[in-house]
Amino acid sequence: MASVQRPSAPRATHSFVRTLCNLRWVAIAGQAAAILVASKFLDVSLPLLPLWSGVLALILFNLIATALPQHSEELAPGLAFMHLMVDMLALTWMVAWSGGIGNPFGMMFLVLTALGALALPRFWALLAALASVAGYGVSAVFGQPLVSPHDQHTLVLWGMAVTFLISVAIVCSFLTRLAAGLRSRERELAALRERFTRNEGIVALATHAASMAHELNTPLATMTLLADEIAEQIRADAPVDEQVRHDVETLGELLSLCRERIRNLAVPSQVDLVRVVGQWTLVRPAVELKRTGVLPPTLRVEPAIAHLLQALLNNAADAGEEAGDPRVELHLSYQDGILSGEVRDYGAGMDPRRPLLPASGLFHSGKPHGLGVGLALSHATVEQWGGEMTSTAAEGGGTRIRFVLPLQRAHQSGIAS
Repeated sequence: MASVQRPSAPRATHSFVRTLCNLRWVAIAGQAAAILVASKFLDVSLPLLPLWSGVLALILFNLIATALPQHSEELAPGLAFMHLMVDMLALTWMVAWSGGIGNPFGMMFLVLTALGALALPRFWALLAALASVAGYGVSAVFGQPLVSPHDQHTLVLWGMAVTFLISVAIVCSFLTRLAAGLRSRERELAALRERFTRNEGIVALATHAASMAHELNTPLATMTLLADEIAEQIRADAPVDEQVRHDVETLGELLSLCRERIRNLAVPSQVDLVRVVGQWTLVRPAVELKRTGVLPPTLRVEPAIAHLLQALLNNAADAGEEAGDPRVELHLSYQDGILSGEVRDYGAGMDPRRPLLPASGLFHSGKPHGLGVGLALSHATVEQWGGEMTSTAAEGGGTRIRFVLPLQRAHQSGIAS
């Protein structure tokens, strides 16, 4: 978990630096407008050279800061603090040359302090607050008084009004972006918690399945021997009913399938999807399956993809049997490393208020006697391997479930896990 969370702080700090750069352009435009209005329209006597020099220095710094990449992780909080220091130095310079403590724009130190407290760690935020107090004190001590033919009180009131509007705009913009980032992080954390809970349940289920497979291997071997003996006895004895012979052969195929599944659970190996579909029809003989699409004869997939397909087929068959129409349509195709599939049932259709995939937990099922394991495993397969799964209502009733899986990425994910 530490390797995943470590970059989040630098990314958040770099986002704060980008926000400061954007706000700095607004501040530069506001300072330039204030100098022009005060000197040209209000006839205020201002030291234009120092003030325009401060504006030009801030423009140059912002151009450099915007052009440089933000890649340092260890110094990221110090980098953001340095940006705040530049803004406070510029504000101290501008306020000191335009009235000092009598300049209502000195209240902008509070805005910079608030931004630092919201975005920086406690130590850096405290340093920013101290720097803000120092900047305000320096501008108050060394501030140059304004000379204007207008009433000083009126100028202060207008300055306070403009300062208030600017502060509202900056704080609202920054806090809105910060709140959106916090909500996004909360959603990510909730999704991670749900995924962790589901994966934890799947791991427990896999452990239990491995234990049960070990226990079932011996009785299945015994049952296979008995089925072979019965088949030999039927072949050696007098002619028997053809249905009995067919049932014995089916029993032997089912036992062979069970033993193959257990061996595959112990030693996973890639499987043939066409053979998987054929084995599924053997398990669900009462369901009419209509298959379309062509797969390459050499195509092999991870066992989890076969489990995904079987889970979708079983859900479709259950929905059709419950509605009295046990038909299932299956389309599979493969192109450019992408496996596409569609499973259509003739059931009552899905409840639009219930999501296709479980949002949290493991054992959630929409069927009266269902365990929800198939949905959980399908969800995990699609999510882990970067696939997509959608559900739509089918014409004439029933549901169409489409899935797309990148097999190359699935193979790499299977190796990594």
